[in-house]
Formats: sequence, C-alpha cells, structure tokens
Amino acid sequence: MGCSTVRGIRGAINVSQNSETEIISATKELLVGMLEANHVRQGDIISVFFTLTADLNAAFPAAAARELGWSDVPLLGAVEVDVPGAMPFCIRVLMHVNSVLARSEIKHLYLRDARSLRADLFGDNT
Repeated sequence: MGCSTVRGIRGAINVSQNSETEIISATKELLVGMLEANHVRQGDIISVFFTLTADLNAAFPAAAARELGWSDVPLLGAVEVDVPGAMPFCIRVLMHVNSVLARSEIKHLYLRDARSLRADLFGDNT
C-alpha cells in the first residue's frame, strides 16, 4: 500500500427549499457519498469546509457532519459568492483527507442538479 498524503475532495448538492430538514439530509447524503466514492474512513478526514448559497440559512451543514459522529473533525461554513445567475439552494463541500489515492483517482461528487456545475467531470452537458 502506498504512502498517505493530503487530498481535497469536492462535492455539491442542491435542495428544493430552505429548510433545516432538507439541508441536513442533503448534506449527509453528499458527505457519505464522498467518503464511499473515495474509500475514506472517518479517521482519515482532516477538515471540511462548507459553503451555502445566500438563500440557505435554515441550518448549518456542519450539523449534518456532527450527526454523522464527526465530533473531532474541524468544520467551517461560509456563504458562497453571490454571483448573478448561479445555481440557487446549493451546498458545496471541500473535504481534506489523508488518502493513498493519486490526485487523478479522487472522485469529486456532484449530486442532483449540482452535476451541471461540473459537467466536465461527467462527460455531459446537463
């Protein structure tokens, strides 16, 4: 097995409304998916940075990570840059992990309509 190094994993997901239940549920779905796609164990997580679009303020996405048991992981949230025409109701994540995967092997995860944010990763224009 190769040496472990710090890698960044990106992800995004959108919700249909500004509600605590939707923000927490979608964030959990995204975080678990990011770990599974990259074979990351909870102990390998270094830190997680969340952003939300300005139309989402019903919950902190970090609360979802805490509900997953990530009590010793540094978490930080911020408001995404409010660019005109940008996707609304969007949660973005940058997760730093220890991994043996090469940078090219990291799988960034964009779910629901957020796939359109990185169509280049999926070979489509949706």
